Amino acid sequence: MRKISLFIAMSLDGYIAKPNDDLSFLKIVEKEGEDYGYKEFTDTVDTLIIGRKTYDYVLKEIGSSHYDNGLRDVYVITRTERPQVGRTIFYTGNISDLVKRLKSGKGKKIYCDGGAQVINELLKCDLIDEFIISVIPVLLGNGTRLFNEGRPEQPLEFIEVKTFETGLTQLHYKRKK
Repeated sequence: MRKISLFIAMSLDGYIAKPNDDLSFLKIVEKEGEDYGYKEFTDTVDTLIIGRKTYDYVLKEIGSSHYDNGLRDVYVITRTERPQVGRTIFYTGNISDLVKRLKSGKGKKIYCDGGAQVINELLKCDLIDEFIISVIPVLLGNGTRLFNEGRPEQPLEFIEVKTFETGLTQLHYKRKK
């Protein structure tokens, strides 16, 4: 069975975005030549699940090839039907049904890149197997929280922690069975 992995960054106080979906705080740890293990991680992935707001932000800031590089399927979770573009599918159905179907198929890891609504829906259904969370050294005080209330308790097993000279700390856990 395939695994679904969350690879995401948050502030020390648990926010993945400032108000108005502002991700500018991520620039605090930008360093030329440092990707914090992103390429190594994405080499283990052939499917991506992402919320529409996060997808639109990355599309505007980086470009469509960041996600749809021709080597993986991209599922954008949205309420608005749109035609498929390349390997990018705009999915309007039940997310837990999609993930269960994808996990039962063949392939590499499934990567969840947010946003918070998608992540928390997957957590409610206990569908995330691995958590790689980069903690940015800033207290935002407000914004979009990574973890919302109203989900079941989920024990995790510690894998490793990495620290970087920019102050970023990367936590790696897997779900306990």
